[in-house]
Amino acid sequence: MFTAEGTGKNIEQAIENALFELKAPREDVDIKILSEGGLFKKAKVLVTISEDAREKYQKKQASRKAETEESSAKEDVSKKDVSFNKVEVEKTQVGKTTKLEDNNEEKSQIIEEEIDVNSPIDTEDLETACMDAMEFLKGLFEVAGKQVEINVTEDEKYITYSVVGENLGDMIGHRGDCYYAINRILAAVSGKQEKRILLDIGGFKEKRVESLTKLAKRMADRVAKSGRYARLDPMNPSDRRIIHSALSEDERVVTLSKGEEPKRYVMIFPKDE
Repeated sequence: MFTAEGTGKNIEQAIENALFELKAPREDVDIKILSEGGLFKKAKVLVTISEDAREKYQKKQASRKAETEESSAKEDVSKKDVSFNKVEVEKTQVGKTTKLEDNNEEKSQIIEEEIDVNSPIDTEDLETACMDAMEFLKGLFEVAGKQVEINVTEDEKYITYSVVGENLGDMIGHRGDCYYAINRILAAVSGKQEKRILLDIGGFKEKRVESLTKLAKRMADRVAKSGRYARLDPMNPSDRRIIHSALSEDERVVTLSKGEEPKRYVMIFPKDE
């Protein structure tokens, strides 16, 4: 499903309802206002996945279908295993003889390890508490069950860890939520470094810049034609910088960040305003 109609008390509410039905962010859609509503009439909009974002949603639909089929197959196997195990347990219990008297005569011994809570903390442990970034990333992706290759590049200011592999979508998350979370954790466990550590998973950074640049230019065209401002969904500081940078030389519009973190967003205005 790439199109949805939304209704609401006003246009903004109608758009939100349609976006919820499509499960898509505002930057991936085109919006057509069917009715602005009125005193006794609801606003109505037609929201369609944009052409440049449609391929992504086609892949998502195919992935969901494959996951559903795989889940159904596992469920069928699980039911068969449960039925088999139930029969085996019943057979075992028929010939089982329990000796309660013998068990009561046995005494269990509990050995408690004494811990000195007042023992001094080794300062060397604190100095080496920070993990090596490469070790952390290898451990993280191993626990996640991902087979990846991690390449390291370094320049005067940055050390970049590029993770390459298959099926890394869940390590990136919706609009990069997981990716940015891993970035923050990586910075925390690595501690203070001379050079800033950067992370790229499956080429996400480059794809994100390309996607947000297209969004910015598409919204700028819409603002320039309509003469009305546009408000984008809340973004993290990194994504907002991409929007501002993409439109910094566009003489038709100006951009402005508004709101409070973590719901700070970008607004695009016609140049005259």
